[in-house]
Amino acid sequence: MDIVVLLPVLFFSIILHEFAHGWLAYRMGDDTAYLSGRLTLNPISHIDPVGTLAVPAICWLFGWPMFGWAKPVPVNPMRLPSPRKDMGKVAFGGPAVNLLLAVLCAFLLKMALVFHAHVSQQTLTAFIHIFQYGIFINVFLAVFNLIPIPPLDGGRVLTALLPVQKAVWYEHFIGRYGMWIVIGLILTGVVKYIIFPPTFLLISAIGKLFGI
Repeated sequence: MDIVVLLPVLFFSIILHEFAHGWLAYRMGDDTAYLSGRLTLNPISHIDPVGTLAVPAICWLFGWPMFGWAKPVPVNPMRLPSPRKDMGKVAFGGPAVNLLLAVLCAFLLKMALVFHAHVSQQTLTAFIHIFQYGIFINVFLAVFNLIPIPPLDGGRVLTALLPVQKAVWYEHFIGRYGMWIVIGLILTGVVKYIIFPPTFLLISAIGKLFGI
């Protein structure tokens, strides 16, 4: 039951994350995602065999929180008016959409609790489960992707904010080993100490905002 209900929430969250990157790039002049057929909400276009299929399946089998990612949307920084700065905006778009989705799920959860008398207990329980997961996974995705290590979105955001010389140095030295650093953080479990504190802090803030 859980995977049937939660998997669409996960898919929708990671697909909108990638769509936001492509849409922002398109708005700023780069139509690479559009020409590649990736500026769409069709999940088939965004499926990554590992991140969209294998990882969620493994999470479900081992009872871990459902997690995953979609195939990255192609963006050509050279087609943006200000490649470095605009790439930072494009990168931030994905996590920003996830935070907006978390707020939307919190609002829907509040509505479900307010109008609980109009639905059965079983339906209410399902809604609560779905919206709570929607809040968690979207905040988690936003925080994880904002870790300032390339190729994560946070690495591109930081590069856009740094002075040019420091940005070049960061891209050259940190970017070269960024994926290995991220994998190392995940395999050693260190990543949870980076992600969980801000994730739960944001979830708590959203909960207080809606009184849930």
